[in-house]
Amino acid sequence: MIKQILIVLLIAFSSGLYAQKQDSLKKPRVLREWHLSSDFSEEVINPVDTLFSLFNRYRLADKYSSFNATMGNYGLPFYQINFFDRITDPDKFLYSSYYPFMYTPEKAIFMNTQVPFTELDWSFSGPKVTSEQTFRIRHSQNVNRFLNFGVVYDIIFSLGQYNYQRAENKNAAFYSSYTGVKYKMYFSAGVNNLISFENGGITDRSKLDLEKTRDVPVNLGGLDKASSLLKNRNLLLVQRYSFSTKGVVQSDSVPKKKSGFFGLSGTFSHILTLENNRRVYSDASPGSGFYDSVYISKSVTFDSLYSRSLKNTVRFDFATDESGKFRLGGGVGLRNELFRYSQIIPTHTLTVSDTALWNNSNNVLVGRIYNSIGDKFRWLATGELFLSGYRAGDFNLNGEISKSFDWKKGRAALLLTGSMTNRTPSFWFGQWGSNHFEWHNDFNKELRVDIGSAFSYPARKAEIKFNYAIIDNYTDFDTLARPAQYSGGVSVAALTLRKEFRLWKFHLANDLLIQKSSNADILDLPLATVRSAGYFEHFFQFKQTGGNLNTQLGVDVTYNTAYHPYSYMPSTGRFFRQEHSTAGNYPFINVFLNFKVKRTRVFLMFDHLNAGYMGYNFEMIPYYPMNIRMFRYGLAWTFYD
Repeated sequence: MIKQILIVLLIAFSSGLYAQKQDSLKKPRVLREWHLSSDFSEEVINPVDTLFSLFNRYRLADKYSSFNATMGNYGLPFYQINFFDRITDPDKFLYSSYYPFMYTPEKAIFMNTQVPFTELDWSFSGPKVTSEQTFRIRHSQNVNRFLNFGVVYDIIFSLGQYNYQRAENKNAAFYSSYTGVKYKMYFSAGVNNLISFENGGITDRSKLDLEKTRDVPVNLGGLDKASSLLKNRNLLLVQRYSFSTKGVVQSDSVPKKKSGFFGLSGTFSHILTLENNRRVYSDASPGSGFYDSVYISKSVTFDSLYSRSLKNTVRFDFATDESGKFRLGGGVGLRNELFRYSQIIPTHTLTVSDTALWNNSNNVLVGRIYNSIGDKFRWLATGELFLSGYRAGDFNLNGEISKSFDWKKGRAALLLTGSMTNRTPSFWFGQWGSNHFEWHNDFNKELRVDIGSAFSYPARKAEIKFNYAIIDNYTDFDTLARPAQYSGGVSVAALTLRKEFRLWKFHLANDLLIQKSSNADILDLPLATVRSAGYFEHFFQFKQTGGNLNTQLGVDVTYNTAYHPYSYMPSTGRFFRQEHSTAGNYPFINVFLNFKVKRTRVFLMFDHLNAGYMGYNFEMIPYYPMNIRMFRYGLAWTFYD
């Protein structure tokens, strides 16, 4: 694998040298980058990510959520410490612990560029026997001004410092878009393969002071050869045909609607998503004593389950003249959902198992309405109502109001949000069969009400968010690693602050999360979580060569107060509540050097520099210690041909 990556980097480096020689002759010509809204009905513009500041925070998981509880080795399952960042969609149950690594339909990124766009991202750390490597290549180019193709390929290959915790994730996606005046098409196809070796955690915390981490004993080792395999295949196809009561005219780049009676236009859309998931858990020695029960075989475990979803949506959306100050729009549609589930289940006769198959379906009414006044005020409401099927009666309503303010230093924005969701828990909460677990549940619907607000002032690098949720029939996994539903109410409040301070060339970038649960026995959260980076930044200019070098040298610290984190169950791949261990009150300290030359960004970092000097309670998940001191380095390169 290393040789393959180096070959790709060498080829890219050679091409990049030519591209960067032209850097002073022409500017990058990426017209725009966007993703689709959650209902796939409109484009949402993204900034092209070439940020240099704190480039050492290179992990995709950290870009999804700033605070994560991990099992030590990058690429293994993890969960978000911020309650409001957690993945709760019932259809994502099987891969919720891997979701930030994966390429799924709602995460498809589309581009429109005048010249081919390529981005390379690579990192390496540790000695060969415990090394971690990440590699991502992304390419996009237009065939003409309407048609674009793109591809992304992402690898995480991490051997891990402790025995039998290797992670091997290979994920890829192909994207294409056609953005004509009347007809638009968006297509993506994702392939996600994630392999996690399961060691069941260490057996004795007192052994963490051993010189070599590989000498620390684990529960599931070479005898068990336990591993989890998750395969995900997905496809998205969105087709939209628009018409206007007054026709359209074109400029050189952007189509514009003619004015008229409100300039009313309409769009017919068909949205198709297809997703296949398969999870396999294997263990060569199921009777080793790690599991309390064995239902199928004492000689070998091979648990397998499968799910497939096919969703078709037909909708009509309308909008008034986009060039007017007052803009009104909305839409309505119907979605049909077809699901198939299958799983190997115990027959309670050892060495004999069976395969169960279930088929479910839903019919859903979807809608949205919005209003914009100028470019500083907008409100939006969306909703879904499940009319029939196994989720009949489920609904979700979402609303937001946004207001912008032009201040002396730049534009600030205020966002108010609210939602109400009545939802049937995931199918897998109700049905499960395997060599070590079996359950059949009929849980009530979970009712959740959320309110939130956010204020951002980019010019001052400041943002503050407040979220509050009330949940009835909260459903998760109890201390026995089995599904449970709390019939009472649980409320959660969270305050998130982000602010960067600057004094001359010294910077202090802070992220602070304060959150509180009304019932710590059911849902425990750390009261405070902090991630802070202090660094010195200097910009070098070389007059003789005309070159520039931007550098950052600093310290990055992550800390959270003590709480009872979730534990992890390898057989089901789920995190569950536990009451015996606490995590927190321990800082993770990294020292880094970042520098940038033209479009090349590089970082050098000592990760967990304080390992062994401040005790050995460096677990974020019980019995899964974090990696000790490691030297990491990596680069990202964006160039145009």
